[in-house]
Amino acid sequence: MKMMPSSPNEEQFDVENSKLDKDKERTPRTARVVKVHNQALLSGLAYCFSSCGMILVNKFVLSSYDFNAGISLMLYQNLISVVIVSVLSIMGLVSTEPLTWRLIKVWLPVNVIFVGMLVTSMFSLRYINVAMVTVLKNVTNVITALGEMYLFKKHHDGKVWAALFLMIISAITGGITDLSFNAIGYAWQTLNCFLTASYSLTLRRVMDTAKQVTKSGNLNEFSMVLLNNTLSLPLGFFLIVVFNEVDYLLRTPLLRLPSFWLVMTFSGILGLAISFTSMWFLHQTGATTYSLVGSLNKIPLSVAGILLFKVPTSLENSASIFFGLLAGVFFARAKIRERSQS
Repeated sequence: MKMMPSSPNEEQFDVENSKLDKDKERTPRTARVVKVHNQALLSGLAYCFSSCGMILVNKFVLSSYDFNAGISLMLYQNLISVVIVSVLSIMGLVSTEPLTWRLIKVWLPVNVIFVGMLVTSMFSLRYINVAMVTVLKNVTNVITALGEMYLFKKHHDGKVWAALFLMIISAITGGITDLSFNAIGYAWQTLNCFLTASYSLTLRRVMDTAKQVTKSGNLNEFSMVLLNNTLSLPLGFFLIVVFNEVDYLLRTPLLRLPSFWLVMTFSGILGLAISFTSMWFLHQTGATTYSLVGSLNKIPLSVAGILLFKVPTSLENSASIFFGLLAGVFFARAKIRERSQS
């Protein structure tokens, strides 16, 4: 995405009569430093809120409302993203690539994986508590690392593999000590880990090909959001029919509740907000801070998930969850160190 240029300085200097004393000269510098720090803090808080909020709101819709149509929820959220990004593009606030048949044909395979990733995430979140979903998602890192090694011949150092090993141990012990264990939910989450890793690995190759068929020769985040979510709509309708959600939607009284539509719409806005805030935070800080905050962010998310949904837990399960979250932070630090050495 092309970032908007920064606003001009509040004080305009007259070139011919620019005689400012040192105190006046220091003030705008201090203001600029404070402004940069505030931007980093604000973008970080916005990123944490949107990423945590998205999972918690989805869990609320699927469990508290007992909404048994996860694919329909995904479809509605994706439709909101398409509408908002399209409006912003028309207004000229963001730049997006036009959707051509050549681009669609290149992107369609990875979009199928993308939809599968979202659907399995919805299904697993319905049956598993937020904290365990967060820990189990760490397995995705293990699958991705193995995929990078075999597909791209990329080698990781010992600390990365140690962190991955700790993630596996925490996922296993977490599952064993999970008082609300659900085999169906764990099966969906395992499939989600494989699909998420496949999406990450496939995306690298597809993006290089996709850039060659775009008019600008580039594919920014907003173009990807628009492309992924637009292509997901027909596939989502097909899956709704296959999983027989149409009959459920016609019978459920939830769709007659304005509050339910408000919560669903809010979840769709949060989903799109993750794309906005992640780019904003990454631009204001950097890959190192972004990666660490992303890992640390899972800790309050897990705690909030346990407290808000009154999840029955034990000391052993809580220790396994905390152990898995620390393994995630350790993994992020190991990856940062690995990147700095390469």
